[in-house]
Amino acid sequence: MQTIRLQLRFLLPLIAVVIATAYLVLPLVDGVTLRWFARDLDSRGAVVANALSDSVVEAVRAGRPRQLEKLFDRALQDERLFAIGLCSPDGQMLVRTPAFPSDLNCFDALTISQKRDPRLMINGGPVHVAMHDVVDQPHPVVASDAASEAASAPSAAASSFMGPPEFDAAAAVAPAPAASAAPNQTEPVVVGRLVLLHDLSFIEKRSQDTRHYLVGLIALLGLVMALITMIVAQLSWRGWVLGVRALLRGEGIISPLTGTSAAAAAELQPFAADLRERLRDLEDEYRRMQGPEADWSAERLQALLMTQLRGDQVIVVSNREPYIHEHAKDGSVVVKRPASGLVTAVEPVMRACSGTWIAHGSGDADREVVDANDRVAVPPGQDDYQLRRLWLTAEEEQGYYFGFANEGLWPLCHVAHVRPVFRESDWEAYKAVNQRFADAVVAEARSDDPIVLVQDYHFALLPAMIREKLPNATILTFWHIPWPNPESFGICPWRREILQGMLGSTILGFHTRFHCKNFIETVDRFLEARIEHEHSTISFREDETLVEAYPISIEWPSDGTVASWASVPEARRVVRERLGLRPDATLAVGIDRFDYTKGILERLNAVERLLEKHPEWIERFVFVQVAAPTRSSLEEYRAFQERVERLTLRINERFGRPGYQPVHLLAQHHDSRAVNELFRAADMCIVTSLHDGMNLVSKEFVAARDDEQGVLILSRFAGAAREMTEALIVNPYHVEETADALHRAATMPAAEQRARMASLRATVREFNVFRWAGRMLADAGRWRLKARVDARVARYRHAGDPDQRGL
Repeated sequence: MQTIRLQLRFLLPLIAVVIATAYLVLPLVDGVTLRWFARDLDSRGAVVANALSDSVVEAVRAGRPRQLEKLFDRALQDERLFAIGLCSPDGQMLVRTPAFPSDLNCFDALTISQKRDPRLMINGGPVHVAMHDVVDQPHPVVASDAASEAASAPSAAASSFMGPPEFDAAAAVAPAPAASAAPNQTEPVVVGRLVLLHDLSFIEKRSQDTRHYLVGLIALLGLVMALITMIVAQLSWRGWVLGVRALLRGEGIISPLTGTSAAAAAELQPFAADLRERLRDLEDEYRRMQGPEADWSAERLQALLMTQLRGDQVIVVSNREPYIHEHAKDGSVVVKRPASGLVTAVEPVMRACSGTWIAHGSGDADREVVDANDRVAVPPGQDDYQLRRLWLTAEEEQGYYFGFANEGLWPLCHVAHVRPVFRESDWEAYKAVNQRFADAVVAEARSDDPIVLVQDYHFALLPAMIREKLPNATILTFWHIPWPNPESFGICPWRREILQGMLGSTILGFHTRFHCKNFIETVDRFLEARIEHEHSTISFREDETLVEAYPISIEWPSDGTVASWASVPEARRVVRERLGLRPDATLAVGIDRFDYTKGILERLNAVERLLEKHPEWIERFVFVQVAAPTRSSLEEYRAFQERVERLTLRINERFGRPGYQPVHLLAQHHDSRAVNELFRAADMCIVTSLHDGMNLVSKEFVAARDDEQGVLILSRFAGAAREMTEALIVNPYHVEETADALHRAATMPAAEQRARMASLRATVREFNVFRWAGRMLADAGRWRLKARVDARVARYRHAGDPDQRGL
């Protein structure tokens, strides 16, 4: 029944349209039919006039009107001929049939006959008026002067017949020539004019019949067409339904006639492709909503430690501490969390492991809050793990941190076109500080086989030093910055010592496989070691090191954390009011330390080029650069900050307007809440690192956008670009390309933003910091198990235990 109703909904409007079209066409058909019949009546009238011409001439010359009446009565036997009248050359009605209208004279008849539609309405209905000349063809005779005068005499009568001057003079009639006409006269003579009135009632009858037949025919054709269309539609719909069901079942395309699979149903192929693509989109969306099968979380990491590592002690060593205690202006002690990618990544791991973190105490109130063993429980109020602080003298910090680490290794590894500086005094300080941290690890270890996580380039020598004191320790070293190629690393005067120190690690991790490859090639170039490329292991002095890629990430925000955030519209309002921006301004943000490797100058040049290339963005595009000061005691960093400030001033002077400043440089530290607020308020985030191990700012921006809006512009030289392929990947050295990416991000449709951001969020959520730590710790667990089994086997062999043959 539902199918019938659907068919009637289609069929009845179609029939109504067909009938309406027929009635619209009828006036046109009537007009064409009338013109056809008028031409037909004119032709018939000419034939009748020719047929009666001789008889009329003879009767007129003989003066026998009765003969004319009988002649006209016989002619009226034609059903289409209504009445006949005969006019004299001077316009007098000579003879008329009984039906001829008494008020129709010769002049009126001539006037009507010359109209385009020579129709006359009488009591009996419409008649067609036609007037035809009755001509006497003269015989040749000899002309005389008298005859010529006689012949010219009737011209006046003809003129009088023609009536008013608007009648055509060429239509003037002439009387028959006199008997005495000249024998050579050959001109025809008009003896009268026949007025034929044709009955048009048959035309109306035929028009009505035609109208009925035409409406019926069009309606019938419309019905037939509708039925055929319905049949074809039914077959097509059946085929589409079967085809879609088959596609959903994975059976291919189904023929609408046979109901079986038909590979030749080409019309369904585009639909099948679109359907598959849409299904894949829905499947991807569902997977993103579901998240990974088993989320990596603090609880799962703790479970891994309790199972694979049996609750073994975990010690983290880094230069930067996760919490800094400083004096406020009122004299109280406040706790700050430094802006550091390393701290962001590792601190959640320590909260999950309840271990010990060893770091340099740099806050001016750090000594006041530690116990007698230089320990303090953190985070404040939660006390999830212990922070052990080491105190460095100003000379040690200058040589180890600012000198060798940041003037030597940092530019060496980043290849950021800043020359590394290596001093002997810095190297000695670097070795001494690494040894002090190694002693602290030994002091904090509760057993001879702790798990030690050594963080970053500040401690390249530390793994071998720990290995010397704790040979059974599982040492995981993670290098947070890039590793250069062998040629670049060869610049370092103490390259062999650094490589030997790092190979004291059980597992050596980098962000990308490319950095792993560079390190292995560097070892192959400068050390005598056995390298197994298939398993990515290096054997050096009887110790084996696994070199593996572990892309670092961030802690995915929990539902409670997200619920505490201000809404995106609220964040936009607050940020725009604080910075004095228009409500409709397009906001781009960059969050970095004031470091020359972060590409801050390059992104400012891109902003300047955007405003040059697209002036329509002036007063509509605003870039906010947060740059936390760092290493300001180093000349290179002070000079870099000055260059950034000069470029910012130049851009604002070129494109600034009253109430509009295109670049806002905020050279100050922002806590995590303020950074998150900027991320949620921004339309795009710009990460243009010239060389970066990973760059966690890009992942923090994605995690902050639970509205799935905003665009990430990411440097191809950041390790994150290998994971976050849905971002707009740019070469920061190419100003034009980066400027075009800014324009594309500013004009990107919301749907495309949503698709890109949803995929990015799924990636960051699945590959979070706990997965990063979990993979390293799981590998460490397998390595420790293998080491224990090998030691047990060695003891069996040494003791000569016969059971060792069964192992």
